[in-house]
Amino acid sequence: MRSQLLATMVIVLASAATAGAQDTPKKPATVINPAPTAQDYADLAKLPDWSGVWNPKITDQDRQARTSPPPWNEKVAKEVEKMWADEKAGRPKLIFYGCFPEAHPSWMLVTHNAMEILFTPGRVTMLGESDGNRLRRIYTDGRRHPDISDPTFHGHSIGHWEGDTLVVDTVDILPQAPLAISEAVGVPNDGDMHVVERIHLADKDILHVDLEITAPKILTAPWKTTRIFFRQRARKFDIVEGVCQTGDYKEAMDANGHHVFVPVEKTEWGNLVAPK
Repeated sequence: MRSQLLATMVIVLASAATAGAQDTPKKPATVINPAPTAQDYADLAKLPDWSGVWNPKITDQDRQARTSPPPWNEKVAKEVEKMWADEKAGRPKLIFYGCFPEAHPSWMLVTHNAMEILFTPGRVTMLGESDGNRLRRIYTDGRRHPDISDPTFHGHSIGHWEGDTLVVDTVDILPQAPLAISEAVGVPNDGDMHVVERIHLADKDILHVDLEITAPKILTAPWKTTRIFFRQRARKFDIVEGVCQTGDYKEAMDANGHHVFVPVEKTEWGNLVAPK
């Protein structure tokens, strides 16, 4: 009789616990990417005007490549010296190849192509004209860098606004991504590269990108440099489609009369051979 009483009590207590759990309201799941609100869109109007198409100041890139180089370590400095000599001799090394993205921070350092900058709630997006892979996402929604590293060509960028200056912190850049100072001079960063940018309007139509680049495998100290972009507002300067290897092919017709692309001849250094 006593054992039956104990069993009955256990059943009653279990039933009560189950009922209590059912009565407790469930905590809503955390929304990782909440939908933007009307206020989020209204806040974009408070940001500085970076609309239009931005072109790099190439003459300044070339000047800085010679006068303000990175603090290369001894080994890399010798490699760079040879690259300059090869370029002067007419056989420049192909830094960007295989249709890979120019990557970060080389895109900002040596690009010869236009870009657009888009503001949306929680993000700043940079779109480059050169090829479909030229895309940077800078998250401004307060997130941190991922706990688990997953390196990419452009790395993981988070940003915040200090007045009218966008401060961007980028990590997780592939070790194969080059640190380039020209299209003929640059070396892979070899890992652990860290880039901090301060992007701001120096004048109404002049954008400055101040970079501090830490690359301990190839540099002896952090490198600080600035790149300049100027704005074009006329519609004729709108960005057009760019496909990275279109220039490596020419238009032709196949045996069935279809329009196709066929490879053009290249030198042993990967440069295009001028048509005869």
